[in-house]
Amino acid sequence: MNETAKTQETCYHCGLPIPPESHYWVTIDGTPRRMCCAGCEAVANAIVAAGLTNYYRHRDAMPEPVREALPDVLKTLETFDAPELVEQLSRPASPHEREVSLILEGITCAACVWLNEQHLRRQKGVTHVEINYATRRALVRWNPDETSLSRILQAVAEIGYRAYPFDPQTSEAVAQRERRAMLWRVFVAGFASMQVMMYLVPTYLAGDGEMDPSYRQLFYWASFLLTLPVMFYSCGPFYRNAWRDLKQRRIGMDVPVALGLLIAFGASVFGMLTGYADVYFDSVSMFAFFLLTGRYFEMAARQRAVRGLDELARALPAVAERWNAETQTFEVVPAVRLTAGDRIRVKPGEVFPADGVMVEGESDAIEAILTGESRPVPKRVGDEVIGGSVNGSGVVVVEVTHVGEASRLASIRRLVERAQSERPRIASEADRLAGRFVGTVLALAVATALFWAWWAPEKIVPTVVAVLIVACPCALALATPAAVTAATDALLRRGVLVTRGHVLETAARMTDCIFDKTGTLTEGEPALRSVRLLDPARCDETQALALAVALEAGSNHPIARALRRAVPADVETKQRHAVVALRHETGGGLSASIGGRQVALGRPAWVEATLGIAPLSSYAQEWADGQTSETVVALADEAGWLALFFLEDRLRPEAPKVISRFVQAGVTPHLYSGDRAPAVAAVAQAVGIADAEGDLLPETKHERLLALRAQGAVVGMVGDGVNDAPVLAAADVGIAMGSGADLTRHHADVILVRDSLWGVWLLYRQAKRTLAIIRQNLRWSFGYNLVAIPLAMAGWVTPWLAGIGMAVSSLLVVLNALRLQRLPVDPEQGV
Repeated sequence: MNETAKTQETCYHCGLPIPPESHYWVTIDGTPRRMCCAGCEAVANAIVAAGLTNYYRHRDAMPEPVREALPDVLKTLETFDAPELVEQLSRPASPHEREVSLILEGITCAACVWLNEQHLRRQKGVTHVEINYATRRALVRWNPDETSLSRILQAVAEIGYRAYPFDPQTSEAVAQRERRAMLWRVFVAGFASMQVMMYLVPTYLAGDGEMDPSYRQLFYWASFLLTLPVMFYSCGPFYRNAWRDLKQRRIGMDVPVALGLLIAFGASVFGMLTGYADVYFDSVSMFAFFLLTGRYFEMAARQRAVRGLDELARALPAVAERWNAETQTFEVVPAVRLTAGDRIRVKPGEVFPADGVMVEGESDAIEAILTGESRPVPKRVGDEVIGGSVNGSGVVVVEVTHVGEASRLASIRRLVERAQSERPRIASEADRLAGRFVGTVLALAVATALFWAWWAPEKIVPTVVAVLIVACPCALALATPAAVTAATDALLRRGVLVTRGHVLETAARMTDCIFDKTGTLTEGEPALRSVRLLDPARCDETQALALAVALEAGSNHPIARALRRAVPADVETKQRHAVVALRHETGGGLSASIGGRQVALGRPAWVEATLGIAPLSSYAQEWADGQTSETVVALADEAGWLALFFLEDRLRPEAPKVISRFVQAGVTPHLYSGDRAPAVAAVAQAVGIADAEGDLLPETKHERLLALRAQGAVVGMVGDGVNDAPVLAAADVGIAMGSGADLTRHHADVILVRDSLWGVWLLYRQAKRTLAIIRQNLRWSFGYNLVAIPLAMAGWVTPWLAGIGMAVSSLLVVLNALRLQRLPVDPEQGV
């Protein structure tokens, strides 16, 4: 059978039969050759691109089929497009976008991050990509109408990396696989370096003519054989990463390392074969050992830094006891099968598998994983429970409200992932410097080679190798992401949820902080102290409260809750009113048609303007103005004023201490509130704020903030109400109380999950520490390189010593960043 017929039947690369549906071809030496699969096509293309087509002329056996060598993930990519799997692994980001968190394997430096980001951003349908170098996590957003999750995973695989949708089991499996592989590489390099040193030490100690040349050659060959597994197994990732970077026309951080290894090894082989040069097998193996050891500890530290996020993901149990209406019993089902409306039983010590409302029993919940607070929180019928918290003392039944990606735990995890994926300005600058730094190192290595070729040719190899190896761009690239990851993890454990990557850098420069009053400086749960009737003939106290509750029925505002608590349930049921055309104005109040008349509830001035009625009488105005520490809410209809409600809110006990800390730190506090000016002034005096204004509309608050920023101030804003959302969005750092409105939390850069003002101070203090440690890391990285590189160029640093320096430099940066995981204990905070 001729060759043409043969190639039509079998794969030209591996020799296996070609499936009829195969459409893979590669042009080899000008002739199209048919391949059986994408794996053989990819390998054949690589052989052709490398100019190694002679392989096909001289081979005497077929290679192993490469389709079996493809990563398992590539064989099952299409399964990730199943609708139920897409729904489980990703979440909606907008009406036309979905978002997924991916674990990336093979990331070794900032260049890898850059390569993956650029490659994915060029894919059709991908709208957003952020990758965190420290966590090896990617946040990818795509349009399902234009691309698919499997196509995104395939795009990552095309450039030599592997991606998996994030889940705690996969994440831990990948981490274990990375540690195991790295330990084996370290072991091989360490064992070989000891043996190589044992063989070469006699050649160093022997004087001229003291050692027989045959013995010297024997020692060289033994060292060569022992160095081979170090070069081609232990150091394999360096070459793969360097080759991948060069194919993408980018100089990554492993390029100088790979060059240094190959130059030293090649020169040693040349010296061994010719006898005209020294050998450096010991330096090669020792450098590989020290560098791999450093990277192992760096990897372990990095995995430790992201453990808090993984703990969030692993918090939910695998199974739950769900009520079966048909059998009238509780049955054990996988937790992923729970849906809203299911009723589940949770026993003492078990973890709540989903968000829900307690419908039977009494207990307490430990919410430490979410708020950092270890003390149990009492739970009664009607109270909300959070998935991931631990049931305390009683058996309870809970009706599920949110599961999976809709749960509060998943929301927190997504926000943390987003914060850790976003890159602060200082991190972007460090990445750019690191990229330029590698090119500079290569230029210096060339200059060093030229100088020593003229001055002392015998020193070219060790000196150039030392220059390539001693430089440490990895420390530059790690300086910021390692610190940010450790800091956000520590804050999360204290109940401070950072949702944006710029927060720590910006909060450290904060000069002014604006506080809202109700729910921020006060506890946000006012109580109705008294009711003043303004027209008793038309409306008694019970009727006034019933009208107010009817208007506030759908609101979760603290004032609405206070009014509802003041009305007995039987009274509210008997006097329930039908509300028509309800209108809510942020910062003003509510109005609607009730029983054929227009009724309004809110700030007296707003109610007056809305209904077009006469101002309050002089005695009523005196009542309102005389209540300096209370909130006054007015009720009226189109015929006139009906009642004034006086509500009192307690000051948060920590508020004066927190404000005092900020003043001492040089941060100016401001109190801007829509509440009555006398009440605002009383709170400001109690906590020690000099600049306080009341009766402000949201637009006016926004103007005050913009005025501060126009003066060059870096402004933080702390609030909890819907009316605070625009101001939070405009602030340099928006901080929402955990008990605040959903809209407020959506616009916030930071959420105080524990709902304590100490979180604001903790954020500021941790931000200051983080910025200081980032600067320490960058100073160390620059200082180390400024000293080490000239010493190496001068020939005063051996290659193995350069390896120690590079490994220790990266490790010190990571260990210094890990100090941020330990927050100093503050007795006043009770943490």
